[in-house]
Amino acid sequence: MITKQRGNKKASGGRYKSARGKRIFEMRGAPTLTKVAERKVKEVRVKGGDKKQKLLSVDVANVYDPKTKKYSKVKIKTILENEANRHFVRRNILTKGAVVETEKGKAKVTSRPGQEGSVNAILVQ
Repeated sequence: MITKQRGNKKASGGRYKSARGKRIFEMRGAPTLTKVAERKVKEVRVKGGDKKQKLLSVDVANVYDPKTKKYSKVKIKTILENEANRHFVRRNILTKGAVVETEKGKAKVTSRPGQEGSVNAILVQ
């Protein structure tokens, strides 16, 4: 079980002794590494009984053009940069802040695809 608890080791390499075990409210899921491919969504039950759509893969983005002040649905070609992890570019993994190549040009992702179920981006020159 993956939890949001503090790590098991100190900075020195020594171990912390846990005063108690893991709790179900501390549980978290594995990260959703959204890829550039045909759209695939996974629906997950979250705390409070609500549902969250996790985007496993996507090939289109809602791109905002600052000049015309309009949104358009544009196909994603590939990922050019990713500040979160440089290896995500090679693996075509989409996260917030990633710069993608679209049919309209370069766009920076402003949404969190693994958490929100859609990709919103803004054109950059």
